[in-house]
Amino acid sequence: MSAFDYLLSRALPLVPRPIVRRISRRYIAGEGLPDALRVVRSLNQRGLLATLDVLGESVGSPLQVEGAVRDYQEALAALRGGGLQANISVKLTQLGLKIDRELCLSSMRTLVLGARAQGNFVRIDMENSTCTSATLEVYRALRAEGFDNVGVVLQAYMRRSLTDVRELPEGANVRLCKGIYVEPRAIAYRDRAVVNKNYVRLLEEILERGLYVGIATHDEDLVWEAQRILDRRRLAPDRYEFQMLLGVDEELRGLILGAGHRLRIYVPFGVNWYAYSLRRLKENPRIAGYVARSLLAGRG
Repeated sequence: MSAFDYLLSRALPLVPRPIVRRISRRYIAGEGLPDALRVVRSLNQRGLLATLDVLGESVGSPLQVEGAVRDYQEALAALRGGGLQANISVKLTQLGLKIDRELCLSSMRTLVLGARAQGNFVRIDMENSTCTSATLEVYRALRAEGFDNVGVVLQAYMRRSLTDVRELPEGANVRLCKGIYVEPRAIAYRDRAVVNKNYVRLLEEILERGLYVGIATHDEDLVWEAQRILDRRRLAPDRYEFQMLLGVDEELRGLILGAGHRLRIYVPFGVNWYAYSLRRLKENPRIAGYVARSLLAGRG
């Protein structure tokens, strides 16, 4: 990462919104559901799966929770109506996790029921460490109610994640990612090499338990490690998938797909694109630098 990329990513809050929107458009589908559906259709035509994320988190009222549920119900109906290969990803703070736990669980139950009726699946995203235990409790509650079309996310930089893997219910479906939130050292590993080692260890543990896994990474070291593990285990292609963000390292995306692996692309959209853009660009300054240089060169 260059000093230019880093400084640019930190200066983004000072940049006018239209410019941030232009920088971020490669990895946000747009503000409306039609934009997201158009992107999903294009991905499907290239042999890629997708997951839709209606941007938003940490809502402050039950009315906002109701609005988020409606947005996701509309997305599920549109995916089915369009015959598209995509599911949905949901943040629990967007469904009231920090307002009322029962409201959150009830809202998730509504979405999972609706998805099941349409032959679809709901992924519960993982947020920062203040939400980890509560998120896993909601997931386990839904699984205990008999829902098998719901999955969860674990983060490899969290020190607790190995225990969490071992405590997942039988038949769990888990997305494994590195983790993006800033956490104290007591809670999360900070060294990239250690995080990668823990990622591999968690992946081995997940596969040893026979669980379905979404291998979510843009790190080619981890892609190589995952392919080594999958090859050694001779795992059938329907027992796992790779996952990547929209617009990030499309060359690596093509290599994964070309090697015969299923690959799902995370497609965020919605009116709350600005906060997401700032966070994503701060997490990956190379994206900000790459796109800014393209704009300066007249190619954006």
